[in-house]
Formats: sequence, structure tokens, C-alpha cells
Amino acid sequence: MKNSLAVAQVVLLEMIRRKDFYVLFALTALITALMGSVTFFDDPKIARYLKEVCLALIWVSALFIGIGTAARQFPAERESRTIFPLMAKPITRGQVLVGKFLGCWLATAAGLLVFYLFFGGVVASKEHTLYPVNYFQAWSLHCAMMAVVVAITLLGSLLLSSVAANLTMTTVLTLGILFVGRHLNKVALQAGEPVGTLIYGLYYVIPHLELFDVRDLLVHNWPAIPWGIWAIALAYAGVYAALLLTGTWLVLRKKALQ
Repeated sequence: MKNSLAVAQVVLLEMIRRKDFYVLFALTALITALMGSVTFFDDPKIARYLKEVCLALIWVSALFIGIGTAARQFPAERESRTIFPLMAKPITRGQVLVGKFLGCWLATAAGLLVFYLFFGGVVASKEHTLYPVNYFQAWSLHCAMMAVVVAITLLGSLLLSSVAANLTMTTVLTLGILFVGRHLNKVALQAGEPVGTLIYGLYYVIPHLELFDVRDLLVHNWPAIPWGIWAIALAYAGVYAALLLTGTWLVLRKKALQ
């Protein structure tokens, strides 16, 4: 585990040196501050709309950070040939993979924490209320979803030919699951056989990332999610991330790194 944590630390330092997070945060902060400064923010309907827009920006930023960071890991190592001195050390490919995953995921989670803290501060200053449990649940579930997305991206970085292809395919797949995945069972009912059965199978196989989208919890200030359901959602994401990482490890152990 020590070797994996060392790799994760390198990934985190790499993200700190890059300007992606700072640009996204500055853009989100600017738009949020401008929206929060308007005089009609106290109108409940307008307030909810503005909160939805700001949370959408946070979700887009998280996908950009998580997918962008993970997609570069193995291709960048091969191009710079730093993978060879790394593998020359007493470290296995599995430890490298776990370290890459932890680094990308922790970087994304840290970025999300900054976004949610800023957004919560702006909303609290305008609505004069704060729901810390809601924000914690929204942040933790968002981080759990990003663990699955990061795992998918790492797998794609080994299967696809270029970083650009991986970025495109992973983004399309993630957005497809978020917006279309929940409706596949309805599509299967209208499709003939054997297409309907295949769509049903796909519906039960894909990770339903939309389950982690609890933005309405913050937009409408709803009661907190029962902790049992929250824990099941985290376990659900953990199982999918573990399965994807296992598949990535099987590909990595047979893949030539030169």
C-alpha cells in the first residue's frame, strides 16, 4: 500500500501544478458570484434556478477534472518513458494502478470539496440557512460516482489508442449513462426481440450514475437522505469501481508498456 500511496502523491502533485482546476474554479466562482449578487436572489424560484446552474457547473468541472486527469496517466507515462524507471522499482503493476486511481480520485474529491464549500458559502450568505448534512451527502455521493468514472477512464486509457479518443469516449459514455441509462428499461419494452433482451441486459449491467445525482437535495433544501440508503449507494459505487479496476489490472498485466 505504501508504494500505491507514493504513486498517488505524485498524481496529486501533478494536478496541483496544472492549471485546469484553478481555471475551472475561477470560472465557476465568477459565475456563482455574479449570480449571487443579483438583487432577486431572495425569490425562491429564481434562487432555485441559479443554484441549479451553479451545481451544473460544478458537475461539468468535476467530470473535466476526473476524466482529464485519469485519461493522461498511462499515455503520459509511456510518452515520457517514465514508466520504465517506475516499473524498475520494487512495485507491481497492480500497485501502480491503485496509486493512479487513488491519486486521480483524491484529486477530484479535493477539487469537489473546494467547489461545494464555496457554493455552500455563497448560498448560506444569501438564504441565511445552512444544511451541512445535505452538503456532506451530496459531496460524498458525487465523489463516489467519480470513483466509477475515474475507473472507467483508466480502463479506456489502456484500451483506446489515444488520449483524445479516451476523453471523447469516456465523456460520451458517462453522459449517456447519466441522461439515458435510467430510461433503457422503458426502451427495452418497446423494442422487439432479441434487441429488447439485449437492452434489458445493458440496463442491469451499466453503473447507474444518475443515482448519485442528488442536486435537488441542495436546490430544494429537502431532508437529508436516510443514512442506510446513503451507505448502500456508496457500497454500490465501490463494487463497480472495484470491478472496473480488476478489469483494468487484467488488461495492464498483459499489455506491453513500450
